[in-house]
Amino acid sequence: MNVYERWKGVPYRLGGTSFQGIDCSAFVQIAYHDALNVKLPRTTLHQSKVGSKVGYDEAEVGDLIFFRTSRTTRHVGVYLGNRQFLHASTSKGVIISRVDNPYWASKFWHYRRVEYPPIVN
Repeated sequence: MNVYERWKGVPYRLGGTSFQGIDCSAFVQIAYHDALNVKLPRTTLHQSKVGSKVGYDEAEVGDLIFFRTSRTTRHVGVYLGNRQFLHASTSKGVIISRVDNPYWASKFWHYRRVEYPPIVN
């Protein structure tokens, strides 16, 4: 949760990597590095190929959660358990959201579990 406390409310900015603004994949990359000392790829597409796919009801704290928000746009966050995930929201910045929120539930793509060190498929 230390990562969340440091980044809470930081605005979303496509391509951003700082407290001035950050996008979803940069936030996940930094969160994993800061919390677990694990290096992840920079983009959502590349992050979606790291580790192994996990079933919807098998997700564990720390798994990556992916969404397809449009035909060509993807979104990533970190699963916190209890149907919650941490992410950089385009509209609200760094926040905790619910997986079962109707918007996110309708966009859900998959979970991935990152091995230590990460394995890229």
